[in-house]
Amino acid sequence: VTNYHVPQGVGDIVMIQSDHTGAVDILSADLETADLLGEQRKAQPPPLAAPTMWTTEKMKEFKAKVGKERNGRMVVKRGEVVTVRVPTHPDGKCICWEFATDDYDIGFGVYFDWTTVTSTAITVQVSESSDEEDEEEDEEIEGLSPAGDVERGSKSYLRNRYGEIMPVYRRNSHREVQAGSHEYPGEGIYLLKFDNSYSLLRNKTLFFHVYYTS
Repeated sequence: VTNYHVPQGVGDIVMIQSDHTGAVDILSADLETADLLGEQRKAQPPPLAAPTMWTTEKMKEFKAKVGKERNGRMVVKRGEVVTVRVPTHPDGKCICWEFATDDYDIGFGVYFDWTTVTSTAITVQVSESSDEEDEEEDEEIEGLSPAGDVERGSKSYLRNRYGEIMPVYRRNSHREVQAGSHEYPGEGIYLLKFDNSYSLLRNKTLFFHVYYTS
């Protein structure tokens, strides 16, 4: 059986003594901590810049235009979270988005998945709740990501593979067209989240357009 002296503060040492030989190994707590923190820092993605955001009042024109596009209109059902996955494009340098809703607001946030892009196809993922979405992502990588609060803005501590560009907040997309852009931080996939998980009764009709610029 080995005896351990647990460090009590900065600068303490770890002493490991063998009951069989009496030999003592001394490890620096500072060095051990530094090594652990170093590994953790290596796993953390670089910080992401904030997006540029703006609004317009041309709701009718926007809805008429986007409504004619393929997949430009969708229904986000009550309690659902729709995630639009937009890979970075080799010919682009910036992602742009615009969206509006009928009658009621919706939660919206932007995240970035630091992963290798194998296809430039835009895909849509629908989850019945933000909790279910977390469980689905847990199948890919370990760790927990607490669900955010759409009323106050999400405060999710996302996994090392993900970075937060803009937390999920309820947007007045039924009054003004919500628009924004973000310069590519590198190769990866943008996760544009439309969160209606807070609504127990109302489905939301969403008009949405996303594109890239060079």
